[in-house]
Amino acid sequence: MSEPGETSGSRRDRLRELLDAVLDGADDGTPRTLAQMAGDAFTSPYHFNRMLSRGAGEPPVAMRRRVMLERSAWQLRHGGTVTDAAWAAGYESLEGFSRAFAKAFGHPPSTAAASHWLPAPNGIHFHPPESLWVDSQEQVLSPLTEQLVMHDLDDTRALLEQASGLSADVLAEVRLPGRVVLEWDGPEESLIQVLEATVWAKECWVASIEGLSMPARDRSDDVAALIDQHEAVGARWLAVVRDIERRGAWEDRLVDALCEPPESFQIGSVVAHVLTYAAHRRLLARAMLRMAGVEVDRGDPIEWLRARRGEVPPPTIGA
Repeated sequence: MSEPGETSGSRRDRLRELLDAVLDGADDGTPRTLAQMAGDAFTSPYHFNRMLSRGAGEPPVAMRRRVMLERSAWQLRHGGTVTDAAWAAGYESLEGFSRAFAKAFGHPPSTAAASHWLPAPNGIHFHPPESLWVDSQEQVLSPLTEQLVMHDLDDTRALLEQASGLSADVLAEVRLPGRVVLEWDGPEESLIQVLEATVWAKECWVASIEGLSMPARDRSDDVAALIDQHEAVGARWLAVVRDIERRGAWEDRLVDALCEPPESFQIGSVVAHVLTYAAHRRLLARAMLRMAGVEVDRGDPIEWLRARRGEVPPPTIGA
């Protein structure tokens, strides 16, 4: 919805102004606070943070930190030292830089990153040699694909959080004996098995698409650990799907070397497969939560989208 007095054109221009305020000096590592960014955009830090988060899907401080870490990864891949990368990224200590880098890329800065780009919801990245690639009007995913992928990620997170309050015995109780969703994934007779398989499936397919080795599967019964795994693989999955869309690669073929023997799949069918079985497992999880006496919603994408947009749902018939 437009702000009073705005046209769609001025809104796009305003977003670009906000992005410029965030990214100013990021190509040379100049440190900047939220207050400094907001001042350059002639707004308060609160409104600057709110407008940028709404318009670009990423808070300004997080965006700037990510872009500067991408720049550091590129420097390290091209012979830069960890010390130089840390100072250039605005970190006051090597320890702080190493922790931030490892959290973002999944390995320490002493190990070269496969790609210097991190998952981003907005098409904004560091682009070598010393510049930023920014297209604030880029449509990363089609509206339908975006809704399907984001609903799956949000809904899975909500179910994991609901399950986090249950005891280990309740989570592990067999509720649907003999239930197998896909034969290669093993039995999914309990709530914890369904939730673990939901996260595990994305880890496998992301690894296959990225050309990585089969990830270790520990069949965790720790819901907190599953939430962390889901957050990590969810960001990678979203980045993978957005990259497929950006390249128009839906018809490309994926040779999955993790299969035995290796198999070939159309990329679009892989995404559809993941979304289909994720939806099936989310419904299974809801059924098991109800069996455990937990109140749970329907998982309806219509209701999810209304809540995401802050819309008031229509009154219930008969209420």
